[in-house]
Amino acid sequence: MLGIDKRAARAAWTVLLVLVAAEVAYLIRRTLLIFIVALLAAYLLAPLLNFVDRVTPKKLPRAASLALVYLLLIALLGFALSVVGNQIRQEGVQLAVSIPEWLHSTDPLASYQVPPWLLAWKLKALDAIRIQIEANAGQLVPLVGQAGQGILSLLGNLVFVVLVPVLSFFFLKDATAIRRRILDQFLDHPRHAEVDDLLSDVHVLLGQYMRALVILAAVALISYTLFFLAVGLPYAVLLAALGGVLEFIPMLGPLSAGVVILLVAIFSGHAGLAPWLLLFLLGYRLFQDYVLQPYLMSSGVALHPLWVIFGVLAGEQIGGVGGMFLSIPTLAILRVVYVRVLKARRATG
Repeated sequence: MLGIDKRAARAAWTVLLVLVAAEVAYLIRRTLLIFIVALLAAYLLAPLLNFVDRVTPKKLPRAASLALVYLLLIALLGFALSVVGNQIRQEGVQLAVSIPEWLHSTDPLASYQVPPWLLAWKLKALDAIRIQIEANAGQLVPLVGQAGQGILSLLGNLVFVVLVPVLSFFFLKDATAIRRRILDQFLDHPRHAEVDDLLSDVHVLLGQYMRALVILAAVALISYTLFFLAVGLPYAVLLAALGGVLEFIPMLGPLSAGVVILLVAIFSGHAGLAPWLLLFLLGYRLFQDYVLQPYLMSSGVALHPLWVIFGVLAGEQIGGVGGMFLSIPTLAILRVVYVRVLKARRATG
């Protein structure tokens, strides 16, 4: 009547709804982060729950199996903290005390003789490193000093500690019902089968990604600990724990861990270990990226490095460390959706 095309109006309305949904998601990003982390934790616990279901009587309620899984997990975490938690705490306190002393040291690389024309560059590089450490010492020292005091100090938020296990419990308990209710919304829709396949793909992807991520972090923790102790690196357990935790942040996490490890070796008076540490870190990264990680993750999780870097940086701007952690599974899910939509269009075309 007014010359407005119905198709254009429908497209404009769809775009408006998407923008509103994106704005709402950004405003409640903290709440979404809690639910998403709880969902990923549920995928991590799912294999253990399935094992408990197989070895317990079939009449045992799923809630009881979940309670047993949680008890086993608490016992495992308590044992791990009792074994290494105190060592990490002690090393963290010692490192926090040593950092101010390192900032006033003259030349931690004095044992390394360089040509006279490189001496000025070496001193400039050391001064630049000191400036960066001093600029961040206000955050670095308290963080290191609190390392190893438990999961609460690592997460820094009681909401995560309480809500994530509770939400994961409900996700695991009602997973089948949640999936069925989602599919019921498309029961009479011609794309019901495609939605079912999409949910199956996302389910497999998230489960595989979380299990692979934990295995990669555990292997890194064990490998770092054994090598650091073997070469006599100070603060070996603390640095190995740091390397294992930062494996959860793609690309930038391992890179940051490597830089911290090398700096600690140099400024603690063990600069002679730096070349060996560098070779070890490079060799381990090649092993993980080209052998272990492809074995644990399918091609559905694989993303081009440019997308990984973009996702990590964008995730940090949106949600901080949590956004960096969630960037890769988010991009992988979008990739699965894109592939499914593309196949559907080709099939109908």
